Amino acid sequence: MMSFKRKEAQEQMDLEKKLPPGQSLTQKWPVLHVGSTPTFNPATWDFYIWGLVKQPKRFTWEEFSALPTIEQVSDMHCVTRWSKFDSTFEGIPIAEVMKHVELLPEARYVMVHADPGYTTNLPVEELLADDVMFVLKYEGRPLEPEHGYPVRLLVPKLYLWKSAKWVRGLEFMAEDRAGFWEQYGYHNHGDPWKEERFGGFLVNTMQKVRSGR
Repeated sequence: MMSFKRKEAQEQMDLEKKLPPGQSLTQKWPVLHVGSTPTFNPATWDFYIWGLVKQPKRFTWEEFSALPTIEQVSDMHCVTRWSKFDSTFEGIPIAEVMKHVELLPEARYVMVHADPGYTTNLPVEELLADDVMFVLKYEGRPLEPEHGYPVRLLVPKLYLWKSAKWVRGLEFMAEDRAGFWEQYGYHNHGDPWKEERFGGFLVNTMQKVRSGR
């Protein structure tokens, strides 16, 4: 039988494997956002997909919320240095939404649009990852308004600012553009395992220009 100290040491090792560098574990889900919490009106809410797609697609709330859902257990990592493990989300897999549009070959990036005027940018391959979903419920209950009700994006492999609250649309693009926080110095990608917290779209663009890429 494993001794208490050995068990404790093993648990610490397991924790360290799951916890990205510079992060601290929390049991809560802290609330962080800029501006006021939007008001949801199901009669006027819509979700729009446009840009480099064969045909733009608009969903009403009734149509969007009727799409097939799954449950998924994911970790969350915030750029402000907290992480929360093993949260249960229920939502619409990105693949279910993307069945309704056809991307053009030149679509390499996506701008995620959300209320109230928030944006964040992603490479298309990050958006289309198997674990990306539009979250409707957290731990069996509808999202709280401050966490993105009625729906938020979840991109578990990246810092949480890429998982836009109050999401309203996807704009597919050939060239990358900076989203809201990316314009203010946040890293363009946001991988927690590489501590891609800051760097900024403008810095990355200037580096590419200097290197001739």
